[in-house]
Order: sequence, then C-alpha cells, then structure tokens
Amino acid sequence: QVQLVESGGGLVQAGASLRLSCAASGRTFRSYTMGWFRQAPRTSRAFVAAISWSGVNTDYADSVKGRFTISRDNAKNTVYLQMNSLKPDDTAVYYCAAKDGGYSGTYYRGSYDYWGQGTQVTVSS
Repeated sequence: QVQLVESGGGLVQAGASLRLSCAASGRTFRSYTMGWFRQAPRTSRAFVAAISWSGVNTDYADSVKGRFTISRDNAKNTVYLQMNSLKPDDTAVYYCAAKDGGYSGTYYRGSYDYWGQGTQVTVSS
C-alpha cells in the first residue's frame, strides 16, 4: 500500500522552471515504477514521464522530451519532475502515480495502482 502527495506546483511565466515532488509513504516503495501524468482543462489525463524502481529506466512523452526530467530518491521516498523551458501548453494538474508489477505499460494510466491528488501548474504566456 502506497500513499502519494504531490507538491511544487505554481504560477510561472513561459520559459521558467519548476520542480515537482511526490512524497510516498507505505511499504516497499522501492519496488514500484513511478509515473507522472497531467490533465489540462477539457482534456483527458495524459502520460508525462515514468521511472523504474532503480531509477535506471525512464520514459517521456514526446511533448516534454528534452525539457522535463524524472528522478527518484528512494532513501527519501520521493519522486521528482524537473520541468524546464515551460510553455503555456504545459498548464495542467500534474499527478504522481505508482505501479506494481514491473516496468511495463508505463504510458497507460490504467496500469497504475496508486495516485496522488495532483498539483496545479500554470504557465502564463
């Protein structure tokens, strides 16, 4: 069982950077694949990034590749999403998610077992 709490969102101008954090609690945190998804107004929830339990394997949506970096510190039970060169199209609620069962199917929200409540990121033009 894992509980997830996101933080670090806010209002920034285009070109700025933000770092989101996802604090996890519960047992066997290091066994979980972790992901970030986002949902903009009037859109469905979309994949952003994923990272394996070891931190060796990562994946990114094409829209954020080269700008966003996912990382984790298992000793601190925390997953991060470093977001650089932010664009207005990045405006969304960002959700942290945890997935059991290995590093596969990471692009699909249905693959994840636990979700945080989300943190708002707003990027002005």
